[in-house]
Amino acid sequence: QVQLVESGGGLVQAGGSLRLSCAPSGRSFSNYRMAWFRQAPGKERVFVASITWSGGTTYHTDSVKERFTIARDVAKNTVYLQMNSLKPDDTAVYYCAAALLWKDRATADYWGQGTQVTVSS
Repeated sequence: QVQLVESGGGLVQAGGSLRLSCAPSGRSFSNYRMAWFRQAPGKERVFVASITWSGGTTYHTDSVKERFTIARDVAKNTVYLQMNSLKPDDTAVYYCAAALLWKDRATADYWGQGTQVTVSS
């Protein structure tokens, strides 16, 4: 069965950095776009960034594009989200996701369980 397992979340002070990892398994993701979403307390889950598994084409939403970087290492079968200059507003549960390439960027076919990121002021 397909699994997306996130790791790397935790508590960090404002201005600090954190790197999240996602380990997908259960199928080939060559025709998928891998993505990170986040959900802050009391708010809806929103798209953060995505990367195509095969080509490495990236997209970052305006709110994070100057601070966050999505990447993938095919050999290590891992997707990363490098988060720098973290702000308290970045506090959220971060979810790894995967969607077929021809679907909308903000659509997901598979979801991870989420990892908590807390940024203190």
